[in-house]
Amino acid sequence: MVWSFTFKNKRKDSIEDPNVISVQKNTKESEIEKISNKLKEVLSQTSKEIIFLCVGSDRSTGDSLGPLVGTMLKEKNIPFPVYGTLEEPVHALNIKKVMKDIHIRYEDPFIFGIDACLGDEERIGSVFIKEGAFIPGNAVNNVLPSVGNYHMKAIVNYLDPISPVQSLNSTRLYTVKILAEIITEIITKAAFDEKDPAK
Repeated sequence: MVWSFTFKNKRKDSIEDPNVISVQKNTKESEIEKISNKLKEVLSQTSKEIIFLCVGSDRSTGDSLGPLVGTMLKEKNIPFPVYGTLEEPVHALNIKKVMKDIHIRYEDPFIFGIDACLGDEERIGSVFIKEGAFIPGNAVNNVLPSVGNYHMKAIVNYLDPISPVQSLNSTRLYTVKILAEIITEIITKAAFDEKDPAK
């Protein structure tokens, strides 16, 4: 599959890291497969219940990445619980309650977070997977408790240090939609392969 998506001034080194994919006009399926295999490896290393936590708000274009991914994952019927959709987003106002509910329902789960972030202009369109917790709202100075065991983020727009909220609100929906589709494909491949090791 070829993604019809491109960004200006893309750095050549941005896709050399096996944990990063840089979405460009000719992003190859093999690059998506590479990061999907990394995710599959991560999921296979835990015996805990795996939860996908997609953080963001449908009321901000740039911040809607998480809810979009959550909705797409639900539509794909991945074999893991998914929290955070367009219908029921997980955001600053309810994330503490959602986390409490998750820990009541699941004993010491493995939480994999999905979130949008802001960054350097030349890195817009980068998707990366990283070990450890992430801090929702960090870019817009709305710092919440860190959550998750692993996470995947996508840089949806440049970080304006004076008005980061404006950077999120002025993000193109097309950018977010394409990134959400790619993240969904990465997760879907890894999730079904993890549940069916014969693949």
